[in-house]
Amino acid sequence: PYYVDMNQNLFLQASLHSSDQDLTVFVDTCVASPNSSDFRTLVYELTKSGCARDPTYSLFPSPRSDIAQFGFNAFSFVNRFPSVFLQCELLVCRYHDYSSRCYQGCVSRFRRNADS
Repeated sequence: PYYVDMNQNLFLQASLHSSDQDLTVFVDTCVASPNSSDFRTLVYELTKSGCARDPTYSLFPSPRSDIAQFGFNAFSFVNRFPSVFLQCELLVCRYHDYSSRCYQGCVSRFRRNADS
């Protein structure tokens, strides 16, 4: 566990460990939950499809393509739960493959209105 105060800045880093130097990593989706084994019932989205959902979430420039760095302000689930657990989905792509998902950034998916 990592103990922090409310609204304290949290900085995270994800590193890709591979002998292939031609890869990059991208933070796609991160959700928080008060339950370490349930990331569907009660969740808070920090980022989804590469788009920030929390106003304090930031993706930081990384010194290397195989490292993703991001952060957000610490929060709690309405004082009912003592812990917050984080689950992130990261994508691994070929470095400089600009057609890959890693280089698309934020992808908003809007549903179309089904008019008659």
